[in-house]
Amino acid sequence: MPDLPALRPGMIIGILGGGQLGRMLAMAAAELGLSCHVYCPDPKSPAFAVAAARTIAPYDDESALAAFAGAVDLVTFEFENIPVGTVRFLEGRVAVLPGSGALEPAQDRLAEKQLISGLGIPVAPFAEVSRQADIYSALARTGRPAILKTRRMGYDGKGQALIRAGDDPVAAWRAIGEVPAVLEGHIAFEREISVILARGRDGATAAFDVTENVHEAGILARSSVPAEVSAETAAEAVSIAARIAEAVGHVGVLAVEMFVATIGGRPKLIVNEIAPRVHNSGHWTGDAAVASQFEQHIRAIAGWPLGDAGRHSDAVMINLIGQAVDNWPALLAEPGTRVHLYGKSETLPGRKMGHYTRIRPRSRA
Repeated sequence: MPDLPALRPGMIIGILGGGQLGRMLAMAAAELGLSCHVYCPDPKSPAFAVAAARTIAPYDDESALAAFAGAVDLVTFEFENIPVGTVRFLEGRVAVLPGSGALEPAQDRLAEKQLISGLGIPVAPFAEVSRQADIYSALARTGRPAILKTRRMGYDGKGQALIRAGDDPVAAWRAIGEVPAVLEGHIAFEREISVILARGRDGATAAFDVTENVHEAGILARSSVPAEVSAETAAEAVSIAARIAEAVGHVGVLAVEMFVATIGGRPKLIVNEIAPRVHNSGHWTGDAAVASQFEQHIRAIAGWPLGDAGRHSDAVMINLIGQAVDNWPALLAEPGTRVHLYGKSETLPGRKMGHYTRIRPRSRA
């Protein structure tokens, strides 16, 4: 992006979204001498506590968006459910990185699958389900078990319904709200992994070590490095993430979640989904890598050189979900443990309230 000058210390980054990811982005920016202005409709957003400025307004308030664009030097976002229309409106007034081209396919599970499979990268068998009657032909393509997922707005296991042998597919359709969906065939996998990759304005990339993830009830519970995969599989996973980032012109951090399955006696990577932003499974980087994913994202969008993504320690990151956060005093007293609390005003079941990372000496490459 030769026509977009690099940011200088003292300039202002606008962040769309005020959750914990926005909070940690603002903290990373401050360490690099940059200020952040957070835009979010929720007046209780935890990112506001660490931002230099805030705007509390709906994402479709064009007057507020125009004022926000005029107050910042660059805009980014912390989660992929920001309306694409909001990003396009801002793109007409200020640079937004990553842009709408990277955001749009990540908001639609069908478009995401079509993008990735179109690159020749394996995904689970899938079929579009736009109306109830489509379920039967879709099941003929995917087989059972299969997972019916809303095309939009699903996260942390929400908007999904499993269809097993003998189940009534119509019940699954009703369970997700009878909205446009995609049916995905079940993958018998050995483990779930993710790649957290930063891509700069100049196309340079830097990937953190592949992370192994465990989900419980659809929510990420634990991420560990190093992942129990071969060096060849790890290199292939990073290559897949880089291909996707280049295809959408992504600038910033991109997370790519994958399944590792054994097919024909060999490990095979199957992409599950992408997130064009910093990611929960990359939180360990703040404690066990030279430059965190949040610093990398700020560097990338600012037009600065990417940092060192090297891992100096082994790590296990565990999410504090709901009432689990009440254990924070004991965790603070635990040797080799870093605790991160998000400052959310209300503890709710299934809500991510913080995380902690257990660090130990690096065991292997």
